[in-house]
Amino acid sequence: MPKAHVVVLPMPCQGHVIPLMELSHRLVDNGFEVTFVNTAVNHALVVRELPEGDDEALRRRGIHLESIPDGLADDEDRKDLNNLIDAYSRHMPGQLERLIREVEAAGRPKVRWLVGDGNMGWSFAVSRKLGIRVASFWPASAACLAIMLKIPKLIEDGVLNDNGWPVREETLHLAPGMPQLHTSLLSWNNAGDPNGQHIIFDLVVRNTKLNDLAEIVVCNSFHEAEAGVFKIFPNILPIGPLFADLEFRRPVGVFLPEDMRCLNWLDGQQDSSVVYVAFGSMAIFDPRQFQELAEGLELTGRPFLWVVRPDFTFGLSKQWLDDFQRRVAAGGNGMVVSWCSQQRVLAHPAVACFVSHCGWNSTMEGVRNGVPFLCWPYFCDQFLDQSYITSVWRNGLAVSLGADGVVTKEEVRRKVEQVVADAEIRERARLLRDTARACISVGGSSHENFKRFVDLLSD
Repeated sequence: MPKAHVVVLPMPCQGHVIPLMELSHRLVDNGFEVTFVNTAVNHALVVRELPEGDDEALRRRGIHLESIPDGLADDEDRKDLNNLIDAYSRHMPGQLERLIREVEAAGRPKVRWLVGDGNMGWSFAVSRKLGIRVASFWPASAACLAIMLKIPKLIEDGVLNDNGWPVREETLHLAPGMPQLHTSLLSWNNAGDPNGQHIIFDLVVRNTKLNDLAEIVVCNSFHEAEAGVFKIFPNILPIGPLFADLEFRRPVGVFLPEDMRCLNWLDGQQDSSVVYVAFGSMAIFDPRQFQELAEGLELTGRPFLWVVRPDFTFGLSKQWLDDFQRRVAAGGNGMVVSWCSQQRVLAHPAVACFVSHCGWNSTMEGVRNGVPFLCWPYFCDQFLDQSYITSVWRNGLAVSLGADGVVTKEEVRRKVEQVVADAEIRERARLLRDTARACISVGGSSHENFKRFVDLLSD
């Protein structure tokens, strides 16, 4: 009997591709065949970063990488979420239908399920049209999804207007145990140019309605982390924290080359000494903020590993950056890389704290490894994740902006020292790590939810 064939579709962003690729590996481990669909641009990035021959190894394993166009020209900015969402929402439905028909016509097994990113709700309608059953995967916090599901009620109560903008300046707190969030920090109102906000809000509203087409909703979280959410939304099943394999050897769809030299560098550092700094794949700093952060890391006097993507800042003097890198490298107290294997870094005993944008992937990876956080959110749901870290789990602190909106080097130094020196924060981080690991172990809540998920997909 052929393996059950599942199509997996992420939103075309790095933080969505990784958890769905991790989930795909877990599905293959349980006997499924997966067709993983990226946009053409992201597919090329993923294939480029695979070790030679690993695309064939993935196929033999049961993960077939496919692609469809996103509707943008090659030179258009895919970090402009308004533009990206507008284009793929119009262009990709027909392309996905075509791809599924072609895959089946080529002799592959009939697609039985779509495991689709909850941000790609249009794909649920395409799948149902083709007679394919739908499972929704939510890649952010369950609290983020809960707030989106409450939008009609928030509009009815006069908290939001019909366009998603706050009518009242207040702090939302949907249930005990959930993080608080000010209405000025809602994810759809902090995702780029305000002139395009309606595109993202319309997408959110459509997705929450299309979510009804899914037979099950799973998320990359665990029960104890968001117990308040799962109490009011018991049909959202946490199956995380997700990871592809304990040795971090399976490819998870990264877009940039990983600099493995940093692992050897970490081997040479003392346990619990290194400040790890990474802001994900989307954040951009202006030159002044970049310099304040750089000089703040130097001021700590601690070894640090800093991920600086090629597009992390614009307008910075190349000479200044070269001098900074030479200075910290010569002193042996700092290493700057363009990208790294974050899960391997966070699992390393040398790491003392994580200066993070608080994307949900990064948050779950830090939690699973018991690493305290210094929060520095950039956009979307990251402010909500910060609220979890600083107010609910209390396994980290947050930076404070100055009156001019800049985090100073003195603030960086001060907050890093507070996080690293706080024994209670470290202990809470350790306890949350132990809880997360218990959830994914045999008999744990996430483990049992995943079995339920697999049983449904096998039906």
